Amino acid sequence: MLLIKHFITIFMVLFPKFDYKRLNMDFKEIKELIRVFDKSALNKLKVKDGEFEISMQTGFEGGTVVATNAPVIAPIAPVVAPVSAVAEVSTAISGDTINSPMVGTYYSSPSPESPNFAKAGDTVKKGQTLCILEAMKIMNEVEAEFDCKIVKTLVEDGNPVEYDMPLFIVEKL
Repeated sequence: MLLIKHFITIFMVLFPKFDYKRLNMDFKEIKELIRVFDKSALNKLKVKDGEFEISMQTGFEGGTVVATNAPVIAPIAPVVAPVSAVAEVSTAISGDTINSPMVGTYYSSPSPESPNFAKAGDTVKKGQTLCILEAMKIMNEVEAEFDCKIVKTLVEDGNPVEYDMPLFIVEKL
């Protein structure tokens, strides 16, 4: 019954200037038609009487519904790093770092055959390219913001990086 009221309300909102007196069917007949359609096994109905026409449909047109048995996956318990491992990582990144300016994929050289832009032990000048970050198929060069010596590279070639993730540990010169 709620569906019938909903349908009529929508019809009245969509067609506020519609002359209901011209209908060959009155509202009671339309309500009854909707009720019968709703309870039937039909998925589509179209009634035309003179100038009056009404169409009803359930589901979606032209679509195919496929039911499959999906495997049940057990919930995975969150992994918590031991306190000693967290302390080890934080001490390993002590000092100045050069961080990722964006989310992307880290590349240490312009191509697999080319030498790295910068490696541990290299001294780099401000503005010198350190690596490339690929984001949405665009290659973005990451440049040194100051003169420094690369102490350690923290990311391996081809790995994803997050925004503000440390890429290099450096010593300012």
